[in-house]
Amino acid sequence: TVSLLDALPIYVKYPKSAQENGTQGKVVVQFVVDTDGSIINAYVLTSVDPDLDTEALRVIKSMPRWTPGKQKGKNVRVKYAVSVKFRLP
Repeated sequence: TVSLLDALPIYVKYPKSAQENGTQGKVVVQFVVDTDGSIINAYVLTSVDPDLDTEALRVIKSMPRWTPGKQKGKNVRVKYAVSVKFRLP
């Protein structure tokens, strides 16, 4: 099976302005998976370009619920950092 993170590039819409400027790079977004699996407190940890940063945040925030972390049988919040890569052909 393909994980949601592996499929992430499918959901990224390369901003037109970044394409026109030839802007590429890797935006790192940090967020917390809450006890109900929702993504909260997402922010750009490593910036490339304002348009790419905005798109990376949009993609992360629009992801379906994750499976929450567990500790001693209870759901807990877990902090993650995910790289969203922008590469022109």
